[in-house]
Amino acid sequence: MSRKLKRYLLIAAILVSAVLLAVALSMTKPPPETKDTNNIAMLVEAQVLDVTTIEFAVTSQGTVLPRTETILSAEVSGAVVEVSPKFTAGGVFARDEVLMRIDPSNYEVAAEQAAAVVRQRQIEYDGALKLRNQGYRAEAELAAADAALATANAELVRARRNLERTRIRLPYEGMVRSKEADLGQFVNVGTRLGVTFATDLAEVRLPLTDADLAFVDLPDTREIAQTGGSLSGPHALLTAVQRGQLQSWDSIVVRSEGVVDEKNRVTYAVAQIADPYARHARDTRAVPLPVGTFVSARIAGVTADNVIRVPRLALRGADRLMFIDEESRLQLRTVDVLRTDADYAYLSGGAKSGERIIVTAIDAPINGMKVRTGDPADVESETGIDRVATRESAGDDR
Repeated sequence: MSRKLKRYLLIAAILVSAVLLAVALSMTKPPPETKDTNNIAMLVEAQVLDVTTIEFAVTSQGTVLPRTETILSAEVSGAVVEVSPKFTAGGVFARDEVLMRIDPSNYEVAAEQAAAVVRQRQIEYDGALKLRNQGYRAEAELAAADAALATANAELVRARRNLERTRIRLPYEGMVRSKEADLGQFVNVGTRLGVTFATDLAEVRLPLTDADLAFVDLPDTREIAQTGGSLSGPHALLTAVQRGQLQSWDSIVVRSEGVVDEKNRVTYAVAQIADPYARHARDTRAVPLPVGTFVSARIAGVTADNVIRVPRLALRGADRLMFIDEESRLQLRTVDVLRTDADYAYLSGGAKSGERIIVTAIDAPINGMKVRTGDPADVESETGIDRVATRESAGDDR
């Protein structure tokens, strides 16, 4: 046998031995181990639904305005000879207090002349009456004397009224918004003197959408007409920040303006605040509510029974919730949403008391997917366990 052939036979024997050894090792290797792996369901936060009675509140906002505001104008001509120290922007005054006085000299003279004419016409009338009773005067002459006396009395009334108009005063207590005439200025009839407003009541116009009107019981036009305008509606709590602190004031919605604004399609409700400047408040700590303040309003609304309240964030879209069924599986369902606000959604149907919903945000919820809430009583039903065989990788020492 040649040397080369022996080499080939040796190589072949080595290869056969290696194959046989590998087969023997594979046959003697123990079977692969198995271990339990848990297909862990998604952990979510759940809420149990419960029916309740809700008193809805409607929020709005507006600016405080005076109920009564007056543009003062001169009714007679003359020089301003007296100005009250209260007649300045921000000054407060009492009812019928004189704020400004126009030179009354000419009007005093006119009143005295009118009074003298009245006395003269009265003497003439008395003489005509006496002569007529004696048969020396005709009925027509007596009538002319009577007409002259009436004219004189009318002129006296006018003169006295013009004299009264030299004193600028108002039939309410209030505050001066602006002063536009001053001491020594000559004013004509119609000259603007300033602007004042009453401080007994202030008003706030609160815009309400059509959806808001369904939850607020506002006085309508017919009811206001039947009560002479004294009807009051729901309570409204006004809030605003003053001097760095949140303050609040009580008000009453007394009416709606009765028309829909063509620009923004809202209806304005009007709330009234009594004594906004706290001029007659018994509590010295009462905070004034100045005219022009921008306030937020919370209007007491209607009450609804058998309503379910859920967090607003639990809603998916406009009207869908994620429920947890008895097998701890997710179920998407459409519900009837009665109203929503910044924090909650209120349901009138599509859900029942005792059901559970998911309040955790889930990116892509799928009907039937397993979930768990972390409640120990629900661990067995909320966790699915699948046994799978996993083959251990062979080590290099095998």
